[in-house]
Amino acid sequence: MKEIVLLGSTGSIGTQTLQVAKLHNIKVKALSANSNVNLLAEQVREFSPDFVCIYDKNKYEDLKLLLSDTDTKILCGKEGLCEISAIPCDITVNAIVGMAGFMPTVSAIYAGNNIALANKETLVVGGEIIKRLAKEKNVNIFPIDSEHSAIFQSLLAGQGNKPKKIILTASGGPFRGFSSEQLKSVTKEQALRHPNWVMGAKITIDSATMMNKGLELIEAVWLFDVLPEQIEIVVHPQSILHSAVEYEDGSVIGQLGMPDMKIPIQLALTYPERFVTNTAHLSLTDIGSLTFEKPDEDVFSCIGLARKAIRIGGNMPCIMNCANEAAVDMFLKDKIKFYEIPEKISFLMDKIRYTETISPEIIEQTEREVKEQMK
Repeated sequence: MKEIVLLGSTGSIGTQTLQVAKLHNIKVKALSANSNVNLLAEQVREFSPDFVCIYDKNKYEDLKLLLSDTDTKILCGKEGLCEISAIPCDITVNAIVGMAGFMPTVSAIYAGNNIALANKETLVVGGEIIKRLAKEKNVNIFPIDSEHSAIFQSLLAGQGNKPKKIILTASGGPFRGFSSEQLKSVTKEQALRHPNWVMGAKITIDSATMMNKGLELIEAVWLFDVLPEQIEIVVHPQSILHSAVEYEDGSVIGQLGMPDMKIPIQLALTYPERFVTNTAHLSLTDIGSLTFEKPDEDVFSCIGLARKAIRIGGNMPCIMNCANEAAVDMFLKDKIKFYEIPEKISFLMDKIRYTETISPEIIEQTEREVKEQMK
């Protein structure tokens, strides 16, 4: 029986991870959530973890009350999150949204736990740090994102041959084909209606701006040791080809499947084995046709901002990521318009202090500076 620690258990990836764990009798040693105490308490009662952490310290007493008749040890805050991430297990699953996921990943690696990573920000803001630590501690990082899982599988099929190019697919989001002028009038409700995937609010907005693809480009650079110039973003509205790898001989190997996150989640937890799933299976004849097109990077300028950030390096990807998180939060709170999101990011990339070298301390300092500017 495998044992996991699950960070971010009440979100979309977290709840699906628990479905996979239940299906395959995977032991859950610890759970965490940001603030959803009621669902977290239900999960504790179902999976009986040894530890649970609520990130929002204001909800700590509520959780204690809800779980007063259980033996589960209750922790809270950033310190508690880092503590449970380091509990010895086969895999620490990081399904936290945003910058809060970085330090728990560092803690898990220091503890020698393998990582199943759904938290893009970990590699976007500190890929250099994470890769170095993982190598030192002999820790494997298994990607949960459908695109990076597809690249991982395609590279396995390549039997160690280096890729010439990575083809990173994108659905195009709800505003595929829109002009810059059309984006000025889109609503929050429209931006939150993704055509193919059911995801949390933040990642859904990132998909609508296509910043999600920019973040994934940076993530792929660190995961697969390729240059940004070796990654081609291709819009594929059907979300059936999840990504592909081209080799020197012109062969392209890709991974196809229905758009269901439980497939890459399960592979990350059970690798190198593949188990039966209860997800829908792909029928190419039912799908009928697959189409591909270039993204309009003039309209969806977040892709270019991500390319600029990884090209500059240092703490620039961190500045970009923190600015994006802040801008998306402002949009969701109706403080700015949709089209203003990339404008805010670009402004802060020019304004916040750049440093060539990074460390966990510099990452946290950069985050504070961005938050201060966005008040």
